[in-house]
Parts: sequence; structure tokens; C-alpha cells
Amino acid sequence: MKTLQKLILPVLIVIAVFLIYKFYFVKGGDLGSFADFDPNNNAVKEIRVQLLAERGIENSGGGVIFYASDKTGKVVNIYGEAQLPDGFESAEVVILKGHLTQSGFHVHEILLD
Repeated sequence: MKTLQKLILPVLIVIAVFLIYKFYFVKGGDLGSFADFDPNNNAVKEIRVQLLAERGIENSGGGVIFYASDKTGKVVNIYGEAQLPDGFESAEVVILKGHLTQSGFHVHEILLD
């Protein structure tokens, strides 16, 4: 009984550390949702989306325009002055940092997953 009491606290600490690591530090592998964004808020937030390269990617004059879909299948026009990373055209999932507007998603930074 005495050894069981000595093991309870360390086991609880290990479980707590694991849960904190799992839910706080590890980024989720799932796509995000544009519904989580407020079009009236200009705060830059991060979202993982599926790139729709078949709809075209325009990269001219320092600006970029393309389309992406979220986990619900909602297709949104992505535009902004961000630089496209190498291998962008062949990527399936990208990470966008920006904010939602009435006309689409204004991207500030594009990262590959």
C-alpha cells in the first residue's frame, strides 16, 4: 500500500505533462476553418488550408492570388503581397497567416506544411 501511494503523485505529474504537451505545444494536423475568423477583425491569425492549385495561382507585381478550401469545404479567394515559398505549386496543404475580409482572405505570410 505504501508503494502505491508513492507512485500516485509521479504518475499524475507524468499524465499532466503529457496532456499539456499534447494539447498546447503540438500543432494539430487538421485543416482549420474560415468560420473561426471574424471579417470585421484585422488581427493576423494562422490557418491550415488545402491549396486548390487547379483553380490557378497568379503571382504578379508583388501580389499573389489563389484559392484554398478549409475543413468544411468552403472555398475562399486568397490574396495579398506575400512571397510564395519554393514548392508552393506542388503543395497540398499550406499554412496561411492573415485575416478574413468581406472579399476573401488577406494573406500576410505563406508557409508550407
